[in-house]
Amino acid sequence: MPTVNIGILAHVDAGKTSLTERLLFETGVIGRLGSVDAGTTQTDRGEIERRRGITIKSAVAAFEVGDLRVNLIDTPGHSDFVAEVERALGVLDGAVLVLSAVEGVQAHTRRLMKTLRRLRVPTLLFVNKIDRVGARDAGLLADVRRLLTPAAVAVTAVEAVGTKAAAVRAVALGARDAERLAERDEGILAALVEDRMPGEAALRAALRTQTARGEAYPVYFGSAITGVGVGELVAGVRDLLPRAGGDAGAELRGTVFAIERGRAGEKTAYVRVRDGELRTRDRTEHGTVTALEVVGAAGAGAPGAVTAGPGDIAKVRGLAGIRVGDRFGSTEDTDTDTDTMKSVQADFAAPSLETVVRAANGDATRLHAALVELAGQDPLISTRALPGGQSSVLLYGEVQKEVIATTLAEEYGVEAVFEPSRTVYTERPTGVGEYEEDMNHNPSTRFRATLGFRVEPGAPDTGRVFRYETELGALPLVFHRTTEETVLRALEQGLDGWPVTDVTVTMIHSGFCSVTSVAGDYRKLAPFVLMRALEAAGTEVYEPCHAFDLDVPADTVSAVLSMVIAHEAQIVESTQLVDPVRVGASEGGIATWTLRGNLPARSVQDVEKLLPGLTRGEAVWLSHAAGDRRVRTRPEPRLRTDGDPRELDAYLRHLALEG
Repeated sequence: MPTVNIGILAHVDAGKTSLTERLLFETGVIGRLGSVDAGTTQTDRGEIERRRGITIKSAVAAFEVGDLRVNLIDTPGHSDFVAEVERALGVLDGAVLVLSAVEGVQAHTRRLMKTLRRLRVPTLLFVNKIDRVGARDAGLLADVRRLLTPAAVAVTAVEAVGTKAAAVRAVALGARDAERLAERDEGILAALVEDRMPGEAALRAALRTQTARGEAYPVYFGSAITGVGVGELVAGVRDLLPRAGGDAGAELRGTVFAIERGRAGEKTAYVRVRDGELRTRDRTEHGTVTALEVVGAAGAGAPGAVTAGPGDIAKVRGLAGIRVGDRFGSTEDTDTDTDTMKSVQADFAAPSLETVVRAANGDATRLHAALVELAGQDPLISTRALPGGQSSVLLYGEVQKEVIATTLAEEYGVEAVFEPSRTVYTERPTGVGEYEEDMNHNPSTRFRATLGFRVEPGAPDTGRVFRYETELGALPLVFHRTTEETVLRALEQGLDGWPVTDVTVTMIHSGFCSVTSVAGDYRKLAPFVLMRALEAAGTEVYEPCHAFDLDVPADTVSAVLSMVIAHEAQIVESTQLVDPVRVGASEGGIATWTLRGNLPARSVQDVEKLLPGLTRGEAVWLSHAAGDRRVRTRPEPRLRTDGDPRELDAYLRHLALEG
């Protein structure tokens, strides 16, 4: 059966899970609508999700439209769980981006749309909640074209918007739509040049083609609660989104994008199959498949439903060591999933908060094991074991911390105590530093290895680069490889314990003893030499920042400017505008100011809390993670896990304890 895998994406509270529930109901998958408030929805299966009324982990359901199977991936809307969205985007054939007709275009909506556009994911826009008081249609459509994409094409319109009687009707594509489609269709462009209006069939065909290429974005209005407009959206999924491709006869290729953990600790991996076939009892690079279910397949879960092919999403069991992001099949060729994920991660920043956690009962081993297990489901939390039995995890926000704490208690039986979250900083070298350790001239390090490094600033956004000035064959290959891998790993902790980036490390000296040197000598010596060279170069600490757009009434701009500057904002542009739609200012319209700039990520929540009081609730604030800046005051160093290689005696004691 032809298949299309679509994701439902939205800003939190736009009605994304309610829409998923309505789609399953309208297509006959479920006989009764669940409720987010009551915790009875199909895709929010976890107890924590049901209690909180938010989606935390991506979930998959399926329905059929004629001869088409639609696999529906419901993703979290809360920005604390953006990592789940990242993983889902890597396996989609299309998407539905949900907006609220009341709240309109929100910050996370813009971030999602930016990514969907750049990746050219075929996307339908669904404007939800048209039956709510305060809902907008024409004004919101204008906002969509201004803030999300000028290529938005309305295919339905609203009657009685903002009332319980709200309804939708199909609309013919008009002259303005033809102009939008003509930008990428020579036939329509030629007709317009000749002053001929293309026919409806030609415009619909162009819309279908451009939607499938991620160049046009059909807009549907409706209500997930009443079901109005949902049938039209289902027809759009059927008619406009492209089918999943792939070669069943090729080598198996697929990606793990989600993992569920059962009560006994068993794992179920969700795998999007790109090429080839995956069967029960197949031996893979991750182990032997003991059970397999194709989502949405007739008789799924029965003994006969044991083969997943291109386009399928398979629930796979038996792979105990599987982790989110793992792939099946060859990774030597260009991998669509890998390329997509790298592109997605360019739009979604890494976690900017870190918290230290300890077990309330002192069972540090059990706590760390549980956190490692959770990191297998969400690799970006990146747990570290710290001295004194503590661990650390990376976070996007405080809601995520609360969810981790609840998960540890309810699923692992570990009561955890969390310290206040702090910003995750980075370090960059400020100059050039060199250091050498020669086993023949200075045997005090007790390692039968010779290494010398030069550390210097790298070009912006280059990350970590390792180079050689020594001849590549001067050491056995295993010693070269061990040294390079160790250096790149050691740069996770700079002089103050923060990750070092935009740095180039060059091996300038090396040597070995053919009788006594082993790879372990280079693995132990490299961090010591590296940190001495980095200390000679010096580092500066940087903190993550957000770029922001802020609209405020003109009479409040002075107070707002004072407040954001006090929170270390840098204003890069300010523009005065007049909105003629809103009566005021001597009947000429309401004057507003648009401020653009950046500020430290740690200040964003405080600014958002203060704005309503300063602007009578009229401020419009949009922000997103965008780069970093040098800190004004160097923060307290981060707890180290490497024994601090700069201090030789302490480092040697650390190595002795490690074994």
